[in-house]
Amino acid sequence: MSWKEWIRTVEVEPSLYAADFSRLGEQVEVLLRAECRVFHWDVGDGHFVPPITMGPIVLKWIAPIVHRVGGVLDCHLMVEGPERHIDQFAEAGADSVTVHFETCPNLPGVVALGREHGLQMGMALNPETGVEEAAAAALEANVDLVLCMSVHPGYSGEAFIPESLERVRLLRELLPESMELQVDGGVGPDNIVELREAGASLFVAGTAIFAREDLPRAYRRLIQALA
Repeated sequence: MSWKEWIRTVEVEPSLYAADFSRLGEQVEVLLRAECRVFHWDVGDGHFVPPITMGPIVLKWIAPIVHRVGGVLDCHLMVEGPERHIDQFAEAGADSVTVHFETCPNLPGVVALGREHGLQMGMALNPETGVEEAAAAALEANVDLVLCMSVHPGYSGEAFIPESLERVRLLRELLPESMELQVDGGVGPDNIVELREAGASLFVAGTAIFAREDLPRAYRRLIQALA
């Protein structure tokens, strides 16, 4: 399976980093019943980003719940040396793994390793990273998706960086249509339509969903805005 088969035109991905961890499985089930099918799994190592977040041990308990109904787990590794962790996330149930341009001097090698484990592979770039340089690396490595960070990575609930809209637009111009364009950070009802018009097809939403009492309603609000 690939992103081309997973994406229903566009996808809103609830970021489970923003979930209530004491009710993680329950909240995933609620969103699955609301017809959400792609979930974002953020991984921080305490080095590349300050927080240490969820790892493969937790992922392996959530993966069967998501996969049971044909859902997808999209893992974003905000870590140094991501090649050391690819096999663990594949074994735990990841479907796609995104690594950072800033941590991968040999991005083609990391992408090839992920594909050996049956993973779709993505490349993320931070707000301060040059778009043209990152796009060239994505093309060389032939990644499946490019993730444009619209906040500085590591924390949930950060404000959207306005300049990110133009970065998304430029990336869409530089990348082939075959590469999905994802945006993560401060995505919500106020900017999701503009981001779609700029060329994004995958929208990671954390607090815009999990900070609301009614999770299905918050998720559907974003979907309806895109419709």
